[in-house]
Amino acid sequence: MQKEIIEAILQSLRTAYPGARSRLYYSNAYELLVAAILSAQTTDEQVNRVTSALFRRYPDPAALAVADPEEVAVCIKSLGLYRMKAAHLVATARVLVEKYDGLVPASLAELLELPGVGRKVANVVLANAFGRDVIAVDTHVFRVANRLGLARAGNVLETEKQLTAILPPGSRGEAHHLLIHHGRAVCRARQPRCQECVVAGYCEHKDRDYSDADHNTCGKASH
Repeated sequence: MQKEIIEAILQSLRTAYPGARSRLYYSNAYELLVAAILSAQTTDEQVNRVTSALFRRYPDPAALAVADPEEVAVCIKSLGLYRMKAAHLVATARVLVEKYDGLVPASLAELLELPGVGRKVANVVLANAFGRDVIAVDTHVFRVANRLGLARAGNVLETEKQLTAILPPGSRGEAHHLLIHHGRAVCRARQPRCQECVVAGYCEHKDRDYSDADHNTCGKASH
């Protein structure tokens, strides 16, 4: 895709979603890491409903590391997969305390070693907590990028690689938020609002029937 088209798409999305940023509530890298782990198969709004109390009870990795996973599970029981997430949070906190002096590591390789952390969560932390020029690919980014032709991939990893290669340096974190906002508001998996789309002129799938769930993401967004 030509650089001019990529920049035009980004600029259109900037105009549509000024100041687009993460909807997760956090004040430091530890809180972002916890919130991002909790966000798997759960909306940001649902995560935000539990993290305020969770952070008061476990304000840092040291406090969370000595917690009983069952007690953590009670705090987050309104979320999907809450027992598994609670176990991951406690295990991750223990690694942070034992290996990183209670700090969140700032490298992809180290983050990926933490329980419950995959590439999406790791890149969310790197981009938002540490200002790294990386793009996290969730189902929204995967879907919108492939519909627009910014990527032509069958999974999130390949989508991440292709977006990293074509997006202008310094724009990847911003692009993550813009694509997510557009995916939530307009370019939905089912019944996308093509008539409201500010980048419809660049879309390769405009007005396609997405009522069939098997075809609503232009491929499978495996995590």
